[in-house]
Amino acid sequence: MSRKDWKNIFTLLGSLSGKHKDVLISLVGLGVFTGVRPFIAVILAGVLVDAVYAGAEMTELFRYAALGVGGTFLMSLSEAFLVRLFNRKLEYMQEIQGRPLNQKSMVMDYEYLEDVKVHETRQKIEKFGGWSLIALVLSVINKLITNASAMIMAICVVIPMFIRSNHTVSEGFIGSWLMSLLFFAAVLLLVLGEFKLGMYFNKKSAEIRKQMSNQEARSKYYLEILFGYEKQKDLRSCKQQSLYTQEFAGIAARVKKTMGKMAHCITMDIFGQQSVSAVTGLLVYLLTGLLACMGIISIGGVVTYAASILKFTEATGKLAYQLSWLSGYAVFAGDYVEYMKLPQRKPEGTIPMEKRRDGRFSVEFENVSFQYPGREEYVIRNLNLKFEIGEKMAIVGKNGSGKTTFIKLLCRLYDVTEGCIKVNGIDIRKYDYAEYCALFAVVFQDFQVFSFPLGENVASGAQVETDRAIEALDRAGLGGRYRELAAGLDTCVGKEFEEGGVTFSGGEKQKMAIARAIYKDAPFVIMDEPTAALDPESECEVYAGFDRMVGNKTAIYISHRLASCRFCQDILVFENGKVVQRGSHEELEGQEGLYRELWNAQAQYYM
Repeated sequence: MSRKDWKNIFTLLGSLSGKHKDVLISLVGLGVFTGVRPFIAVILAGVLVDAVYAGAEMTELFRYAALGVGGTFLMSLSEAFLVRLFNRKLEYMQEIQGRPLNQKSMVMDYEYLEDVKVHETRQKIEKFGGWSLIALVLSVINKLITNASAMIMAICVVIPMFIRSNHTVSEGFIGSWLMSLLFFAAVLLLVLGEFKLGMYFNKKSAEIRKQMSNQEARSKYYLEILFGYEKQKDLRSCKQQSLYTQEFAGIAARVKKTMGKMAHCITMDIFGQQSVSAVTGLLVYLLTGLLACMGIISIGGVVTYAASILKFTEATGKLAYQLSWLSGYAVFAGDYVEYMKLPQRKPEGTIPMEKRRDGRFSVEFENVSFQYPGREEYVIRNLNLKFEIGEKMAIVGKNGSGKTTFIKLLCRLYDVTEGCIKVNGIDIRKYDYAEYCALFAVVFQDFQVFSFPLGENVASGAQVETDRAIEALDRAGLGGRYRELAAGLDTCVGKEFEEGGVTFSGGEKQKMAIARAIYKDAPFVIMDEPTAALDPESECEVYAGFDRMVGNKTAIYISHRLASCRFCQDILVFENGKVVQRGSHEELEGQEGLYRELWNAQAQYYM
């Protein structure tokens, strides 16, 4: 692993700082205790053998045994406590990791949310199902500490014993040290071979896991089609079952082939590791036995020496295996760090919004041009226009003409590429961002209604002003439906989480979104295709009550249906990112241009 990989891992673990430091403490303690505890039995076995060989009394043997059992019991008790503490936190590690990710998602520049690469990065971080990335990293690090502790403990046991034993042999026996060095060299070569072998097969398995990950993502997509009732409507009505079956069979065959590769890789890994372990074990027992025959170590030393070296080699192999896994997770930790360190490109202003007694605001687009990040073409080109609070404006044009982008720039979801937008003569980038956003109540075309109580959906918060919420529902045309609900504003929208929830129609949800905009009581009301999901009667109701809904606020209304824009005295006609016409319906209908062309194209269906 590179230095950068380790830095990313520690940055990921940094999210456990503060309230969750006990996880890291239990992680280290648990790893040390788990790695060291088996050596109590190893050392005790050697001591007992030597004591029996020396003719020790039974009481002394019992004392050794009691000491070993007591030490093992205390360490096991401590280990059990740490396991409980560690696992208890692992159970909700997904939430611990998700909290900073979600907070980042809510405050990052909006442009990142529409960036495919950023979206893919977030998906990769959360690709582990019920396990979070941080929980997997913690589990691997716990095992790394366990194996590293075992290796250190093995060295601490073997070296002092070897040094003491060599002092007991005759000074003339020069070959004892040479024999011992050759022994260590052979064992280390085998250990290195086992380590390299483990790293090789783990690298291969990581490559195969990457293939499986991509295939599993596609399999998950197909399963979502199978179990999603919304998608099943198209699947059945268009008779796409055979296409679905064919595609799913293809991905299933690729998954099966990849799993076969993984099984072969695992088999070869196990065979290689066990072969090296068997050779290492044979060599260790042969050479320790030979050293005992030469008087270099005691009989009990053979037991302790051989067992410790074998545990050292076993821990080394496992260490290689866990390092390989950690190396794989370090890639995703890098994604986590990259996601969390996405810079704020949008400058944060400091000027508070002016609190005008007359509630008047003037908005001016001054030579505004805009291109989405990573794209060469301009969506908005040299746009100049001005309007004031109290006006009702409609925006029309063909798909891709820049209508929705105009709204995104006005709401400062994106900043302009060139030029500036001014409110009351001040560049909007200089205003406090939160105060500026409070100016707008928006109903987007792809609005969202959540599985929360009706009142919270309207109020956009847990604190609901009942009278105000009911008034907003009435003005949006949903008052009659509201009065049919037994639980009133406490009615849960949808049945995803509550059996007593109510399933609202698409049109009712759209009215709910309009009510939310009314409840906010902002100076600007922006509606992007607000009647797209409504039936003709409800649509007519919205048009007729539009003045009542928005009052004396500025209303910007985007629609493909030109008939719905007739109540607006100011209509902007967008084409290729520019305003090519502006005026009332009567004025624009009487002019040659795009508006008359669009009007005539739609009017023929109403004749």
